[in-house]
Amino acid sequence: MRQRVRCRSALALPLALALVATPLVAAELPLWELGLGVAGLSLPHYRGAEKSTRWLLPVPYAVYRGEVLRANRDGVKALLFDTDRADLDLSLSATAPSRSADEPVRQGMPDLKGTLEFGPNLNLRLARGPGWKLELRLPVRAAFTLESSPRAIGWSVSPNLNVDHALGAWNLGAQVGLLWADRKLNSYFYDVAPAYVTAARPGFSADAGRAGWQGTLGLSRRDKNRWFGAFLRSDSLAGSRLADSPLVRRTHNMSFGVALSWVLWESDRLVPDREALR
Repeated sequence: MRQRVRCRSALALPLALALVATPLVAAELPLWELGLGVAGLSLPHYRGAEKSTRWLLPVPYAVYRGEVLRANRDGVKALLFDTDRADLDLSLSATAPSRSADEPVRQGMPDLKGTLEFGPNLNLRLARGPGWKLELRLPVRAAFTLESSPRAIGWSVSPNLNVDHALGAWNLGAQVGLLWADRKLNSYFYDVAPAYVTAARPGFSADAGRAGWQGTLGLSRRDKNRWFGAFLRSDSLAGSRLADSPLVRRTHNMSFGVALSWVLWESDRLVPDREALR
């Protein structure tokens, strides 16, 4: 399968760093850190696509450890409340754009725009010990297209179990969960309208409901002013109604990526590592 290498903005960065664990050892750390890096990714054109694209992306490294606003390798969080057992924040997710000309089964159909999803995320801490923690995460997100005039394209729910474990200088993470979406979001990726029906591509109208599952493994390490992260993700549509869409060519997809960043600037002010203390 031929794949192309592209250099674009860091649109796919949330996928690259989807499950890179934060350090679990309590310490005082700079309030903010800034740097630059590069990430290499291999991503399917969409969940269920036949082909993938390789991306080479310049990526910023930005960490902010405020009491309410936090930005780290897990993403940007606006903490709404925080207790020993639970916290509620705002979470983000994104998908990269895809040209229909690059996916044989979508020939002649409109291109898929990049998407951005955001919404509240409830984190429940189920267990923890020295250097590890287990959480149930319950994100609910609204989805929008990334274009000059963004469109609302539905919402998703993706409950998942997440475990983080510190092993020496390495931070390991594992996450597995189910995906649900409303009819509008499922139809954006998997509908075949009458105008695009061909002899090899029958019509299809997606329903609301389960959209498969995802499992992700993440690994990261910080050495002085260098940070390394990697992830491997398995995506499955098996057992979902969406697997019947003629646009689904693979019921299982694999994604992976690596990133290397250099921390160039940091604040003199130190604050407690609140992520480790939770």
